[in-house]
This record gives sequence, C-alpha cells and structure tokens, in this order.
Amino acid sequence: MPLPPLVEPVAALSADEAARTARHLVLADLGEIGQRRLRAAHVAVLGAGGLGSPVVLALAAAGVGTLTVIDDDDVELSNLQRQVLHRLADVGAPKVDSAVRAAADLSPETTVRAVRERLTAENAEELLADADLVIDGSDTFETRSVVAAATERLGIPLVWGVVQEFAAQVTVFWSRPPAGAAPVVLSDLYPPGQVGELPTCAAVGVLGALCLQVGSVLAMEAIKLVAGIGEPLLGRVLLIDALRGKMSEVPLRPASAPVESTAPAPENTTAPAPEPPHVAVAALDAEIVAGAVVLDVREDSEVAGGMIPGARHVPLAQVLSDPAALAGPERIVVVCAVGARARRAAIALRTEGADAVVLTGGMSEWNAR
Repeated sequence: MPLPPLVEPVAALSADEAARTARHLVLADLGEIGQRRLRAAHVAVLGAGGLGSPVVLALAAAGVGTLTVIDDDDVELSNLQRQVLHRLADVGAPKVDSAVRAAADLSPETTVRAVRERLTAENAEELLADADLVIDGSDTFETRSVVAAATERLGIPLVWGVVQEFAAQVTVFWSRPPAGAAPVVLSDLYPPGQVGELPTCAAVGVLGALCLQVGSVLAMEAIKLVAGIGEPLLGRVLLIDALRGKMSEVPLRPASAPVESTAPAPENTTAPAPEPPHVAVAALDAEIVAGAVVLDVREDSEVAGGMIPGARHVPLAQVLSDPAALAGPERIVVVCAVGARARRAAIALRTEGADAVVLTGGMSEWNAR
C-alpha cells in the first residue's frame, strides 16, 4: 500500500541541483516536490561494502541531502570485486573515506557524515537517532539484529537486504508505521533462536553484479519511503535468484497476526525443499567404513589446499547442472567450506533419489578436528 512521505520538502532546490536532477523533476510521481523531499532527507547507511557501495552512489546521485555512512573497516583488495565505491588506490584506507569522495563527485550538495566505528548495541540508537530511515548493508546477522532492535525502539523504517552466493532478499521493517499499515519487524522473518550460525561471504562467495542489483533495490525502497511514492516492501519480501534470472515475492505478516484463511494463495509458489540430514565430523569415519562416498563441492582453488582423503571432487555448479549423474545407490556425504553449498548440493541430489547428507561444519570443522 502507498505510504505518506517521511519528510517535509525543503523550500526550494538550488539552480545547480535543479539542473543536475532535471530527469527526476519531470517524473510524474516524483516531480519537483519529491526531489525537494529527497533533498530534506537524512538516510543512515550501515556498511560501505557490497550493498552499501551502490546504495551510497544511488542516493547521492538521487540528491538525498544527508547520508550517514557507518563502517569501521578498511578497504581490502578482495573488496573491489563488488564494493564499487572503492578504487585500487583506496586499499588500506577507511571505507567511509570512499563514501565521502564519491558522494562529493556526484552530488556536491549532499552531506556525508562518515562514522568510522563499529555499530554496537551500546551506540546504535545514538548513531541512528537523527536519521529518517536506515538502510542495513551489514554482513553479519549479529549486527543486523542490533540495527533492527535500534530502529524498532526508535520507530523509524529499516530497509533491509541480504545477499549470498547468487541469491538475495530485500524487505522493509517498521515497528511504528503510519496508520493502516501493520508493523513488521526482523523477528517476524527470522524468529529469535532459529537462525543459527550463517556462513560469511568469504566462505561461500557472492556475485559482485548481484550486490549492485540489490543495492539499487535498497536505494529505490528508501526513495519511495522518503517521497511517499509507489508501494514499499513493507509486509513483503522480495526474493532474487540471479542464476535463474527470477524475482518473486512472499508476504510477511507480523508474527502475532492471525492468518486469513480466505486470502488467495500466492502465485507461482512451490513447497520448500526438505532439509537434508546432517552428519557430524566425528561420525564421518564410520560413514566411510559403511560405504559412503564423500563428495567435495568446493571450487578448484579451494581443494588445492587439501581434501578429505578419498573424497571425490565435483564443483557445486557441475552438481547442480546434472545431479542425476551423481545420484548412485551409495550414501553420499557432501562437504564444502562450512556447509551452505553442501546443503544445496544435497537437496539437488536427494531430488534425484540419492541418499545425500551434509557434513556439519564442512572442511572448517574437519580441519579443526
């Protein structure tokens, strides 16, 4: 549903800003008043990495008046594959410095408040209190939980996204939305205690181009909320499957909301694949003695550093392209770095009738033992 704009517009745009944003001014839904609302807005962006980079670029280019960018990291060479704020010359420098430079190059009238510190439960409300909305581009669930809790207490909208490997989710949380809209918060999507330990992008990888796509969606959600146009993703989760070129959405209700039995079923939905069984590293020897095959689905560069003795190496993409070719009668113990890719491979193999299980903790756990 459409929501009222978050901010009152500034009185007028400067001549230079009006000329720079001329293509916005002729948009029927946004127009001059919407552009003046963007100029008045203060958006806090958590993280200047894979998602924060395109968000900062898009919002500065859009003419958002104030951006608070919070990140305590320095630029590393491996960041450049997806964190498009930064350049080779920035390696070793604070990430927030790139945000200041890039925004100034795009929109001299945008003020960037660079906060080079880690957001914690102790400082979150103080750092976010002046913002009209927050965009979370952080990379750990612990930090996302802290951000979500702070915005819930402050009552401001949280534009939230997560990307890993070739998939992404985007939604909007808001504990105190305008009248007529149901409040939706992070715990409605991920109930406390049910998330577990999630693999990092360093462990399972992330497609750089997908970060740009998701960052653009996050920025668009912020623009819609600020200007009061369109239908924000409050109460809906956008799902992006980059490999299949598909975008879909699922409804997200407050956990306490009653389920409406008369509501039509969502279109084009399928039942989620059942979770494959897991086996502990301590039980692996017994599995092998009993005839199980160990299937390592990591990439060539990863297995060069060592494999479980006797394991068969087939990269994940090859498994997913033809799981039937590997689905023999023997039990298959699938292993990757920490377990996320092994889970995908095991699901694909089980759909072909294979007795496939996941090695809990993957090579990380096996090496530790």
